[in-house]
Amino acid sequence: MKAWLFTGVGEPLQMIDRADPVPGPGQVVIDVKAAGLCHSDCGFLDGTLTWMLPGLPMILGHEVAGEISAVGDGVTDHEVGERVVLNGPEEFAAGWRVDGGYATKCLAMASGLVKLPPEVSYMQGAAATDAGMTSYGAIMGSGQMQTGQKVGIIGLGGLGMTGARIAVVNGGEVYAAEPRRETWDKARALGLREIVADVSELAQFQCDLIVDFAGFGTTTAGAISAVKPGGTVVQVGLGKTEATINTAELTGKMVTLRGSRGGAMPGATEAVIAHMARGELEIEANALGFDEIPQGLDRLKAGGVVGRLVATP
Repeated sequence: MKAWLFTGVGEPLQMIDRADPVPGPGQVVIDVKAAGLCHSDCGFLDGTLTWMLPGLPMILGHEVAGEISAVGDGVTDHEVGERVVLNGPEEFAAGWRVDGGYATKCLAMASGLVKLPPEVSYMQGAAATDAGMTSYGAIMGSGQMQTGQKVGIIGLGGLGMTGARIAVVNGGEVYAAEPRRETWDKARALGLREIVADVSELAQFQCDLIVDFAGFGTTTAGAISAVKPGGTVVQVGLGKTEATINTAELTGKMVTLRGSRGGAMPGATEAVIAHMARGELEIEANALGFDEIPQGLDRLKAGGVVGRLVATP
């Protein structure tokens, strides 16, 4: 198989040839059909998040969709030719704990697979495993959104736009704060009631829940100020890793502040794929070739990418 190998911080990814993986008990081999690129991978490459990896060298890529090409002993729930996405388990997470999907083949635990229905493309399936799952977990898991609640979304990037649509299709009355006005028409087309330029303007809507997909510190503080008394603020984005908040507002308004990360909500990926299969959700995704993965990660790091980048070997 061919793969892009990460050897060290600041070092370019290396294209390698390696023997095809062989599944052990409870494992399968996936022929990778789509591998999403993620900002987390940029953090691995520049050293910001490399401490989270078990060791180097390693094949990155944790948003993986493909077709099963081999099964190991004891695998009874999946078969060769089946369309699947990778969804853990956490101790065997592709691209985080073991070699991932920036390769033509990938080893996976059968217990962590989610079947991909024919109505959902491999590109959408790959996006569902991270952008979809993280957004769903923030809205429906950490945020515990209920039908009819007013929901504020901060940041209409890939995660924020996906989270906003998830809130809409699950019965939320959704508003957003996003300074880039070029995203507003698309957001309205997805069912958002109103979009404003600054977080402070969300206060007029008295939201029950505000989810911060930007995470620039000031947005976190602004969400606490804007949410209604007794409301909930969920922190997802990590534009900055520190925030100064008004603790008098936090306590006086009895605001609940929660952190949320991808993979924390069981069943989130399955729920996202079900929305996709019913035609309720489509994550904006742009294809690039397998050979273009390093350039794609450079584009992500530079900023300005709209939607998800998904490599198709």
